[in-house]
Amino acid sequence: MEPPECPVCLQSFDGDCTVPRVLNCGHSACEECLRSLPKKFPDTIRCPACTVLVKFPPQGPSALPKNIDLLRLFPSSSQNSLEPGRNSKKPVEFVTRSWPDDFYAIWKDRILLHDAVSVEGESKGSDFSLSGRLGDDSKVSLLRVASFDHDDCDSVLKYSYVQRMMNCLWDMGEEERDELDTIISVRQRGVSKVFGLWGDLKNGILYLVGEKLGSFSLEEFENLTEDDSLRLAMIGMQICEALLGLHKERVITGCLSVSCVKFDEFENAYVDLIEWMETGRNVHRLIVEETVGAREMGLILVRLLQKGIFVSLEVLFGLLKEDNMLIKDASSKYLVSYSSDVWPVCLLLLKLHLRKRFPEELIESLNCVDAKGCEEGIEDFLVLYTCIADKLSSMIESEPGGKFKPMIEILCQCCSLDPQARPGLTDLWKCIREVVVSPRLSSVIGLKKAISGKGKDYRLVLGELCRLVEVGSKEVEEELPGTENGSDAGESKVDTDFVGRLSKGKMKSKDMRGHQDSVTGLALGGGFLFSCSLDKTILVWSLKDFSHVHTFKGHEDKVMALIHIDGAEPVCVSGDGGGGIFVWSTTFPLAEQPLRKWYEPKDWKYTGIHALAYSEYGHVYSGSGDNTIKAWSLQDGSLVCTMTGHKSVVSTLVVQNGVLYSGSWDGTVRLWSLSDHSFLTVLGEETQGIGRSILSLAADEQTLVAAYQNGDIQIWRDDTLMKSMQVQSGAILSVAVNGKWLFTGGWDKTVNVQELSGDEMSLDCTHVGSIPSSSVITSLLYWEGKLFAAFADKTIKVYYNGR
Repeated sequence: MEPPECPVCLQSFDGDCTVPRVLNCGHSACEECLRSLPKKFPDTIRCPACTVLVKFPPQGPSALPKNIDLLRLFPSSSQNSLEPGRNSKKPVEFVTRSWPDDFYAIWKDRILLHDAVSVEGESKGSDFSLSGRLGDDSKVSLLRVASFDHDDCDSVLKYSYVQRMMNCLWDMGEEERDELDTIISVRQRGVSKVFGLWGDLKNGILYLVGEKLGSFSLEEFENLTEDDSLRLAMIGMQICEALLGLHKERVITGCLSVSCVKFDEFENAYVDLIEWMETGRNVHRLIVEETVGAREMGLILVRLLQKGIFVSLEVLFGLLKEDNMLIKDASSKYLVSYSSDVWPVCLLLLKLHLRKRFPEELIESLNCVDAKGCEEGIEDFLVLYTCIADKLSSMIESEPGGKFKPMIEILCQCCSLDPQARPGLTDLWKCIREVVVSPRLSSVIGLKKAISGKGKDYRLVLGELCRLVEVGSKEVEEELPGTENGSDAGESKVDTDFVGRLSKGKMKSKDMRGHQDSVTGLALGGGFLFSCSLDKTILVWSLKDFSHVHTFKGHEDKVMALIHIDGAEPVCVSGDGGGGIFVWSTTFPLAEQPLRKWYEPKDWKYTGIHALAYSEYGHVYSGSGDNTIKAWSLQDGSLVCTMTGHKSVVSTLVVQNGVLYSGSWDGTVRLWSLSDHSFLTVLGEETQGIGRSILSLAADEQTLVAAYQNGDIQIWRDDTLMKSMQVQSGAILSVAVNGKWLFTGGWDKTVNVQELSGDEMSLDCTHVGSIPSSSVITSLLYWEGKLFAAFADKTIKVYYNGR
């Protein structure tokens, strides 16, 4: 075996250079390491082995005793078992949560606040406005992306807004989330902003929220002049720039409509992502409603043209192949790629340039082909698009050339059925630029390559978000939303059934009744739940079926504090408002009389015992209204010592890691050594005052939580303040912490559930949900996935996972 070594520097003790010094907790470290360890508080130090805060002599480590025996002995195998947390049992989850921490970290900032979006009025239909939290109260467009359970009345735990949105997102498929992530992340010139996700709690709908820009009107170009043609060319140029920006994000549209073109206050053209997604859904609606043959395909193309929606050949074939399963190999060579965006841009520009003539002539040509195809039984879908290509070429060639001749020529090339034969968006952009910009300036500006690097391409029209349509919807026969004559995206009839339900973790409760007055405290031990009350009794409940099994009677005053002590002789200790401390045996069968009892000394201003705690040294600690903490021998009730320092009532006590923590109405937490009852340090001294009275403390491993009269909590880790926040609207009478779960309850009649996460440098406290009640919560206790709550209305409730 290797010789014993210092837990800090890992050097073997030799009695010369590495001298072992013994701390009050019993562990040893070398003298040099103890001298260099940080000392956060005067005359105290944290043991490097067990992290207990212990007294440290002002003279330095040389004043500590030398561990002579350690120089001769090897470490025992049982020493490591003293380290806190080594044999700790894994805590049981209170709330069943399927999504991991990294998922929450990614999506939490993309969920808008629940009050960020508000409906302006019933008469305005789908107009929504952002609150001042996101800017200047600007209008937004909404796209429905999911549904969630907006009525969780069968669960006593009302999940928080963020928790419900996270569950909804987690229940989505990975493809849907990837597409949402891509759309939200787009930050390109010429593309409308997407602010994030917002949940409508009233209707249970999750929306994608984007900025709302000015609509496009074809009426402005009824009588085109040369200036108007230049303006249309500028619009085409800006649309190309927007789509090229999407290509940088590896997004392929393959579909475009007049309604997708929006304008800002400077009349710059934008591609509206929300409107574009709704347009993609409109295409899906038309296709899933039809058993597509040549005749039906012709009808679909006619309706798309009437609505100003343009879809590239390869994208349309992809939709037919996936949704109708009628085309098996016909679309194999028409792969959807970045050149798929050239076709809809070309058709959109022709629509803007030719106006009414464009759809009328195309529809007439399609009707002729459709009638002929039906007579001959032709099922070749390419005939329809060949007709479109030929007709487009003839329409373009009939236009006068002049200044716009290069642009007309490249539009003819864009009408090719083969994506590989079409010019790229960059080529189309350059051609339009030569029409708009003077050749002398042409060499000064340029467009960088759109795509670089590796990554996944998102063909969104063929993706999952656009497929979220309600099959069999009657609205298909009505005016399609998302088109030039339709309504806004907020009125979409799209429905989706991947519901982010919280039914996986429904919380149930059971009542325990028996007290005749308000319940004041709870304790667990020996297979029983103990509850004390203002009715001067302690009730004993079975943890198997939560039935009442016994009553301890004997107190002459209201019982205010209660603890259970496991040991060779398990006992329950209770303290009352008259200063009485009673010790009850919890060995079955339960006795009627206490094993022993004693009373604190009191004067005219004494207000009784407010808190109890116990240490492994065999001492019971009482916090009382005379501002002191007293240590008592559990064996005979003799007074060991009195600890003074608080300036008001000592309201709560906690023992953890060899330290006694005392909270007081003076707003401070004082730390005391359990070995010699000496004062160690004080926390929260800078926030003293009646408005910051501490009413409850809870500790778990290295975490300490203090609850205040004004609804605030403060969380310390290793005696460093990590978080201070308000979690309730009234005084917090009780707080419980177990692992990552934090529970608070008090005057506002609500139990709030928080989840703790983070590391040594930071701490996050996430609101999971709340449990509303009809009475003030007086005490909380968490055990193996169950939460026990005591109320002022004489009841006790146990909350548990309904699964």
